[in-house]
Amino acid sequence: MASSDAAASDPLLYLRQAIFSGRPPIPTTTADATSNTDAVQDLAKATHLLFNSDGDHRAFPLTAITRFVSSNKPVDLRSIYLAWQKKDVAVPEYIASTQQLNNDLSAPGGAGGTVQNLVFVEKLDLITWLEGATEESEFIKPLASEIAAVQAAGAADVAAGNKGGIATVPSGAGGADGVGAGVGAKKTVDPRLVEIYNGERNMGDRNSVLRGIKATASPLLPLPACVCRGTRKLTLIIICAQDFSHVRKYAEHFLKRQRAAAAISAMPGTTISPALVSNLKKPAAGGRRPEPIILLSPSASSLLRLPNIKSFLTDGLYVPPTHASLSSSTATILHVSRLLPSIDAVRPLRFVLVDTPDQFKPDYWNRVVAVFTTGQTWQFKGYRWQQPAELFAHALGIYVGWRGEEVPAAVRGWGRGVVTAQLDKFRDGADTAVARWRDREVVEGIWTAIEEGMRSRGWGKDGR
Repeated sequence: MASSDAAASDPLLYLRQAIFSGRPPIPTTTADATSNTDAVQDLAKATHLLFNSDGDHRAFPLTAITRFVSSNKPVDLRSIYLAWQKKDVAVPEYIASTQQLNNDLSAPGGAGGTVQNLVFVEKLDLITWLEGATEESEFIKPLASEIAAVQAAGAADVAAGNKGGIATVPSGAGGADGVGAGVGAKKTVDPRLVEIYNGERNMGDRNSVLRGIKATASPLLPLPACVCRGTRKLTLIIICAQDFSHVRKYAEHFLKRQRAAAAISAMPGTTISPALVSNLKKPAAGGRRPEPIILLSPSASSLLRLPNIKSFLTDGLYVPPTHASLSSSTATILHVSRLLPSIDAVRPLRFVLVDTPDQFKPDYWNRVVAVFTTGQTWQFKGYRWQQPAELFAHALGIYVGWRGEEVPAAVRGWGRGVVTAQLDKFRDGADTAVARWRDREVVEGIWTAIEEGMRSRGWGKDGR
């Protein structure tokens, strides 16, 4: 019972389970998050970390102290989560992110407090443990219940005579000369010795004290001894080999990723489009700004698809995607430029429009700002966030339907993270740009919602 209670209140175990199950936690501004507005991406504004699993919803304060120890100092949950978020970045970038977050925390509107910078070995050990590649970590203190279980098991072994203790022989067990003394005698342990053994502290060996074994030379082949003149001493020459077993733990972490990447690239149909990579690649520091991404629905019932989305968002005029006036281009990626004053009042932002994330790299998901949906959840199967509530906490959802028709119940159930827009039904031959003046109003409303969502998620800050 004590073990289950300790595990149920341990944020490190919750974070490890969430990563293993593919349901990462959500930073929130309150312990009882009830709407999408409570979820934020900025760790400087978040106060809690919300974990959602099957039938279990638990929020931990980001200031909560964890069992991870760095430089003899316990590390808080915010520092642990930041280290996990920056697990793939270089050390200088991770240090810069830590300093920037500390500045944002102390700035007006920040949650307050500071985050701790983990050194490379500590960060690598933490990530390896969180990913489940190892069951032990030299920087994580065991739970109190685990310590008690080990001590109880040790005391039971001593009491049973399996190890330690002093065997006592009852008087008269042997003959007068002592021959045969102790034969058939029952081993007992003095209760005072049991108490002493329970108070012993395991000091460990040199490997645990030095945090890993040292590259040592192991003898392979002794050569014949040779006699040194004058001293008459024998010198034994030994051929030695270096032992690199101490690096296996860290090497396996990188080799596992390399093998996974090689397996994916070897699969048929996984060739990455050069055009997509060149248009979605992350710019270097000091270069062009990252281009926000808008995902479209690939459903045939969607009113907006690649053939007509660009004219709709730029010209403010709706034309069905199968209309004869549209070009028959087979492009799988489009670009739209739009000036968003609250993000950048001078330069227009260049948006990338795609209808599938098949060619996405992991960092592309950080640039997804909006998702057009028809209410069909199969659209999200290949997404990074496959649950609608989690998806629309990271990006704005947009549903476009016909005016006068009812919005699907699934869309209404997704809450305020999804905005709805309604268009007048298209009448071929009767609709002109003048007759469809309401389309412009709908388009402006969509762009306004996208701009507000981007601003709330930190676009416009730090070069974004």
